[in-house]
Amino acid sequence: MSRIGKQPITVPAGVSIAIDGTTVTAKGPKGELTRTFPSIMIIKHEGDVITVERPNDSRDAKSYHGLVRTLIANMVEGVSQGFSKKLQLVGVGYRAALKGRNLEMQLGFSHPVTVEAPEGITFEVPSQTEVIVSGPSKEQVGQVAADVRKWRKPEPYKGKGIRYEGEYVRRKLGKAAKGD
Repeated sequence: MSRIGKQPITVPAGVSIAIDGTTVTAKGPKGELTRTFPSIMIIKHEGDVITVERPNDSRDAKSYHGLVRTLIANMVEGVSQGFSKKLQLVGVGYRAALKGRNLEMQLGFSHPVTVEAPEGITFEVPSQTEVIVSGPSKEQVGQVAADVRKWRKPEPYKGKGIRYEGEYVRRKLGKAAKGD
């Protein structure tokens, strides 16, 4: 049995959970998330604790047990605290600014790049070279951050591009040092 799947999920104050069969809805100060899980899982809500169980005879449920528990825990944490990813723009002339809810970036192209904020996602620009993507859904925050990063991935020769905070870009020497 999954060790992660056995752990109960505590629901903090201010978060309400509704379970309708295999559909779980979490509402909190940061928003509302709904997700439907496989019907072989048994999800129980008692007081301020959620447990995920699986039938003993089901081998298919074994692989879902820890995953379902983690997804529900992420939903609860997302609607109570939210998730965020910080991106850094590295390069001469690379900068970002907010235009309404959308993110506008200068990335060395002949035109500015505009990224529209999906529903539930917010962009923050504390400085011209930093962007913070935040929202209640961990998956959606990660996907939007990856889509922004995709415009200019960090390149290994000069290190220019959009990178996650704390990401290490392995540098290469280049042509001049290759002949030595």
